[in-house]
Amino acid sequence: MNLAKTRIGEAAIKEVVKYMLKDPENNIPKLINWADKICIREQDKKYVKSVKKYLDDKDSNWYKYTYKLLTEIHPNVKEKIGINYFLNASFFGIPVQLENEKKYNCNVPWAILIDPTSACNLKCKGCWAGEYSTWNLTFEDLDKIIRQGKELGTYMYIFSGGEPLIRKKDIIKLCEKHDDCAFLAFTNGTLVDEEFAKELQRVGNFSLAFSVEGFEKETDFRRGEGTFNAVMRAMDILKEAGIIFGFSTCYHRYNTEAVASKEYIDLMIEKGCRFGWYFTYVPVGRDSDTDFMATPEQRAYMYRRINEIRATEPIFVMDFWNDGEFSNGCIAGGKRYFHINANGDCEPCAFIHYSNMNIKEHSLIEVLQSPLFMAYRRNMPFNKNHLRPCPLLDNPQMIKKMVHESDAYSTQVLDDETVDELAAKIEPKAEEWAKVSEEIWDEKLKKVQNF
Repeated sequence: MNLAKTRIGEAAIKEVVKYMLKDPENNIPKLINWADKICIREQDKKYVKSVKKYLDDKDSNWYKYTYKLLTEIHPNVKEKIGINYFLNASFFGIPVQLENEKKYNCNVPWAILIDPTSACNLKCKGCWAGEYSTWNLTFEDLDKIIRQGKELGTYMYIFSGGEPLIRKKDIIKLCEKHDDCAFLAFTNGTLVDEEFAKELQRVGNFSLAFSVEGFEKETDFRRGEGTFNAVMRAMDILKEAGIIFGFSTCYHRYNTEAVASKEYIDLMIEKGCRFGWYFTYVPVGRDSDTDFMATPEQRAYMYRRINEIRATEPIFVMDFWNDGEFSNGCIAGGKRYFHINANGDCEPCAFIHYSNMNIKEHSLIEVLQSPLFMAYRRNMPFNKNHLRPCPLLDNPQMIKKMVHESDAYSTQVLDDETVDELAAKIEPKAEEWAKVSEEIWDEKLKKVQNF
């Protein structure tokens, strides 16, 4: 029997991790060697060996990153991240997800993205939240989602909106009740104060990703005057409190070069960010502007730049679109995650506003087995070129096909743009990116074949 699958085994492993985290500089090598011995899946062993390669070099940016992470954050946060994120959500959770995927013949996600509310105190250009009515999920709704998710092996929950911290009291209650889970919220940062930082210290399992669009000029251009300074203050508060946080940046035609610059990354690291999420602008809604999208040249630049940052800087950055090669294409539709909006509509992706089911009326398994989610499962990956993973931005004919064959309904009740109109609007941009990305992808494949 796999020791990690027994309650005694889980408890023993967690106690070992707690002990090792008390002296990270001396125990990091021991932790990695130990992880290599208890991993069962071959892909996990490869991952551990890759990590060991970088952490054996004390001059590497990854060693510096790991050491800073484990020595500068609050002890309660450090323990909860070690147990909830690396063990529960990944080491223990993923095998359970895979077992349930076989059992139910559907995707089972690693993370679920939830909007507790559609309300927001800002109105940013290009944000889909403004397209919704004012909706809220009750605490009972949120609790039910997490309880059902844990039964499937899902221990990672992410909040967006709207502005999720409008519901921060309920989220803290969820962190307390489900103290074996890891929680993250994408936030505009304007509702963070010292009192809230103390709550984050206390629960330990809740981190934040601050939405920021570059420097003051770029951020305030999209989010409103004074927003950048509010975010910087919130970062200072959390850094002082030893809380893990990062940045979330939407790149578009007018800010790509700024948000990928060394100066920007240096600022984020200086402010205390441990990670960064990059998203490209998606023109959602009839009145959205496709000219606001990043150009193909800018998206190619971001692909190269993200890999440079990962190789040289002590911060972990991700590009939701350009990192498709690491996830074998799109991760939506429950393959790795899916989205539940504040009305309870279950969408395959936060940027794909179509649904077959509402979580208030159906279980998670029923949602994951719904026609739209199963269409995702059948058609993945949407492109052999994993620099074109998205069924909307990169392969708009696919979103049109899946919505029609699953008879999905639009969740944007205030917008009468059809999926055919949406696909037609995106198609010229997708074709432009296809030409550029094919050259990059072909070059990459040649390097791999010649290696």
